[in-house]
Amino acid sequence: MEKLELKTNVRTTTGNGPARELRRQGSIPAVFYGHNTETMMLSVSTKALEQVTKSANIGQLLLDLVIEGDDTATKTAMIRELQVHPLSGNPLHVDFYEVDMKQKITVSIPVVTVGKSIGVELGGMLQLVRRELEVLCLPNEIPESIEVDVSDMDIGDSLHVDEIELGENIENPADVNFTVITVLAPTLEEEEEEEEEEGVEGEEGAEAEEGDEAAEPASEG
Repeated sequence: MEKLELKTNVRTTTGNGPARELRRQGSIPAVFYGHNTETMMLSVSTKALEQVTKSANIGQLLLDLVIEGDDTATKTAMIRELQVHPLSGNPLHVDFYEVDMKQKITVSIPVVTVGKSIGVELGGMLQLVRRELEVLCLPNEIPESIEVDVSDMDIGDSLHVDEIELGENIENPADVNFTVITVLAPTLEEEEEEEEEEGVEGEEGAEAEEGDEAAEPASEG
């Protein structure tokens, strides 16, 4: 996956007041950390952050994080957490963590279904139980999505995580073989509606027959 450049600045102030001032100036507070890295307090342009987060799923973004201060350094990083305002959705704070390009990391990848299942053709409903899967892979081998062919799935069939081909060098870190996709039978409400429609048609037919009988003249004795 291509790395995107994002510029940040070292900050020396902390607390709610300086954070509000940063936001008024078009930036938000950030923090950078890693296993063998000293934690650094940063600020990042809100506009620049929004531009990179629009280009890919946040959990998949691989960044060249440019840290400008007394000395400028570039670190390979990912977004660990992005806090947003509950009403406006505007970014409030972001956590970056350093990644080792030679060490596998755990990331969440969206599941994409391919094809139309047999069960759906017969009136069933395809249910995506897990819209994302956690996988273990190298940072430069993060897939954009996990494609799953559902063409052979019939009503009542389920597909579990262990049955999905994740790709070369990509591992499933889960200990439980959970369900990812299933094909449900037509709902009870749909069946009841069909029965009601059939019942109405039957009643209309019976009423028509009764009307025909009433219209026939009585036979003379």
